[in-house]
Amino acid sequence: MKPHVGQPIYRKGKAVEEAKAAMVMIHGRGGSAENMLSLADALYHPDMAYLAPQAAHNTWYPYSFLAPIQDNEPGISSGLVVIRDIKDALVKAGMPQDKIFIVGFSQGACLALEFAARHAGPYGGIVAFSGGLIGPDSTPRKYEGNFQSTPVFLGCSDTDPHIPVKRVHESKAVFEGMGASVTERIYPNMGHTINEDEIAIVNTMIEEGTNR
Repeated sequence: MKPHVGQPIYRKGKAVEEAKAAMVMIHGRGGSAENMLSLADALYHPDMAYLAPQAAHNTWYPYSFLAPIQDNEPGISSGLVVIRDIKDALVKAGMPQDKIFIVGFSQGACLALEFAARHAGPYGGIVAFSGGLIGPDSTPRKYEGNFQSTPVFLGCSDTDPHIPVKRVHESKAVFEGMGASVTERIYPNMGHTINEDEIAIVNTMIEEGTNR
């Protein structure tokens, strides 16, 4: 059972065949691909193709990302397949993997990080707005591969009601251990949202990654 496979993929920006880079944008719980694409206006680059998959019933998995992984199946695995298929289709269309950005917010950020960790390699960048690697504290983090200095951004509030700051720190350590260049920003009392400082940091990442 793969509930998210076959759901729509929304697009914005350049056609993939004409773009220098591509961004896969993963929405949060209760959000939508169309909502996530609105973030492309803030993360704008004239040579970027933006692609946002839609989760079935607007939710990638039913419970907290800290719940036992099996409790959130088949949602997690199905969501990971969707991201993998988009990435593989981009590469097949001629987009170098190191020009592909994986960006998520909230539940989508957790899924984006989990996908990246399970499919390590050079990317344009990995961005998690309010997210962390999936699973309870006891989850073994035995991922394979190396990010070859891929830039990773982790931004979150220190009082986020859904994302313990400890998990953000743990995710940073995992990605650094796999060869990523990680920027972590923890914002006092920010809430569960995205701020202008995060947008500025990620826009610098996009500009550098697209043009290098």
